[in-house]
Amino acid sequence: MSAAPSPFKVAALTALLCLIWGSTWVVIAGGLESLPPFGSAAARFTLAALAMTGLAAAFARREGGVRPSLSLSLVLGALNFGGSYGVVYWSETHLPSGLTSVLWAVFPMLQAVLGHLYLPGERVGPAQLAGFGLGLAGVVLLFATVLRGIGPEAVPAGSILLLSPLVSAIGTTYVKKHGGGTSSLALNRNGMWIGAALLWAMTLLFEREAEFILDARAVGTVLYLALVGTVVAFGLYFWLLRHTTANRLSVIAYVTPGIALTLGVLVGREPFTPYTLAGLAAILAGVFLVHRGGARRAAPVRTPEPAAEG
Repeated sequence: MSAAPSPFKVAALTALLCLIWGSTWVVIAGGLESLPPFGSAAARFTLAALAMTGLAAAFARREGGVRPSLSLSLVLGALNFGGSYGVVYWSETHLPSGLTSVLWAVFPMLQAVLGHLYLPGERVGPAQLAGFGLGLAGVVLLFATVLRGIGPEAVPAGSILLLSPLVSAIGTTYVKKHGGGTSSLALNRNGMWIGAALLWAMTLLFEREAEFILDARAVGTVLYLALVGTVVAFGLYFWLLRHTTANRLSVIAYVTPGIALTLGVLVGREPFTPYTLAGLAAILAGVFLVHRGGARRAAPVRTPEPAAEG
């Protein structure tokens, strides 16, 4: 049996994971300058599924776990990958990448609500209720100020974006409830193939006449998002789950929106206002209270946790 990694190694890899997932939002925006949203997401998940297929074949026996059921694979692929990422990519054609990541940060609160309703032992307490209120206040502030200031299309686009963390929370709740003991590698592999197929179908349906510019930017962003932002990131996440608690990894939910917002301003030249910072602060304070109130809840099974999606 290999020795447990040092606390420094765990902290360093957690920081690397935050940086990767925080960077994906602005990289998505860069790729959308050359590719349509659904086609870009479909290419990403096709490459990611190919890579995950190889990883599953190489390490499935070492990981253990039972083969995922068809229902688990369909739910994860259709909701967490195809549906959720499709909405994110589309939304970034209307909203700045940093703001998109800030709004997506409501995911842990939505997950806690669904956990309270459908998962035994994951009941909300007073601190979590206060967290929901703070998070909702942050979202309302962003809609009333930042999104209205962007233009008339931003408010409906932001409303549609919120479907992404919602369907991800639904998918993750289903996998937590029914996926105990399932191989995470095999489940991710199946889900990525299903998500890629759904995204290609959306490409054919909505983007048949769209222009695909296969320049260096397009190829580079797809490769980075598929291999680093998806395969490496999920690999790091599940490796860290083996050596630290999921509660400690909740720091990802706090750090990645700030990284995404910073990179959006510095790299993407995206607008930034004090209201953006205030909305982010309120949402993250709500997430903190939700996590703190849920610290004694039952430990989740090892399943995909797209809390820092991008």
